[in-house]
Amino acid sequence: MNKPHVPYAQREQGYREKALKMYPWVCGRCAREFSGKRLSELTVHHKDHNHDNNPEDGSNWELLCLYCHDNEHSRYTDNQYFAEAKPGENGPKQTFKGLAGLADLLKKQD
Repeated sequence: MNKPHVPYAQREQGYREKALKMYPWVCGRCAREFSGKRLSELTVHHKDHNHDNNPEDGSNWELLCLYCHDNEHSRYTDNQYFAEAKPGENGPKQTFKGLAGLADLLKKQD
């Protein structure tokens, strides 16, 4: 049986409210505390990066500040990129070597 489609903003508001009731208002990475107007800077991060995985016990959530949340997603994206590289490749190819002719220039000066 398919679940009815719930708009993302509405779904997010539901698990955010639950997470803020369950957990202390502290970033799980940098340990900064949040309250008042600054509470909006505290986000709910899905540990498995699946926004549809929202168990009632909150076991897939952690509260992260905006900065730590962005960092977490950047690291996740980087890991995916490097995991998809073909064997022997380590990410982007180097196409420019700024000091390529330096050895020849130093030899000429001797």
